[in-house]
Amino acid sequence: MGTKKQYSAEFKQDAVNYYYSSGKSIKEAAEDLKISTTGLNNWIQNAKKNDGVVNHRGSGNYSSDAEKEIARLKKELRDKEDALEILKKAIGILNKD
Repeated sequence: MGTKKQYSAEFKQDAVNYYYSSGKSIKEAAEDLKISTTGLNNWIQNAKKNDGVVNHRGSGNYSSDAEKEIARLKKELRDKEDALEILKKAIGILNKD
């Protein structure tokens, strides 16, 4: 058996963010990033349980509560921006009548 590749917490978080922002399937996003579909799916599930933040083996990825709050707020902002883009597209479609 081959050696299991270790990824940094930052890479995992970036991979999860890429998946959500790309609109691609987990399989397509994993292929783009040259990682396993299973690995990406595990990171996504982990992030869903932790306010969108990938926890690396349960260790604290943040040196302070402020950094954790910043990460949570960034995720909330991304979610709101995504919702706004969807609404803009819907309005554009409806105005084409």
